[in-house]
Amino acid sequence: MALNVALIQPEIPPNTGNIARLCAATETSLHLIEPLGFSIDDRDLRRAGLDYWPHVDLWVHPNWFAFRDAISRERCLYFSANATRPLWEARFLPNSCLVFGNETSGMPERILEKHPDECFRIPMSGAVRSLNLATAVGIVLYEAIRQLGDLGGNARAGRRGAKR
Repeated sequence: MALNVALIQPEIPPNTGNIARLCAATETSLHLIEPLGFSIDDRDLRRAGLDYWPHVDLWVHPNWFAFRDAISRERCLYFSANATRPLWEARFLPNSCLVFGNETSGMPERILEKHPDECFRIPMSGAVRSLNLATAVGIVLYEAIRQLGDLGGNARAGRRGAKR
């Protein structure tokens, strides 16, 4: 049940580093969609991912269109604080791609408008508008794993991709 996480133009190196560590721990592919708000060689990014980077199936896409050429729309589920459907309605499939917007702008409005049935939010109460990106990815990824079966079944068939 290989899963994928995609980050649209992430801006904060420690968030991406923490998400990379999460992906290594769950054998989930990580897709970064440029432009990035940092260098892949950024010291803070590397520190947050610790020594797990060699275990991350990392794909770097030069833009949204290159990402869409690599991952079919049918595999994508989008997560945003601005979506109307709760996470609990999301139905994950093996090879799903969990797509997240960046820390400042969130999910681009055009995606929310174009794919309303595939957009979900993490339910929250209180005065908090949104969660930290790494926290949100962790919540959604583990819900996908819970739905699809145990963590041991989330092994990739092989390493591939445009590594940087």
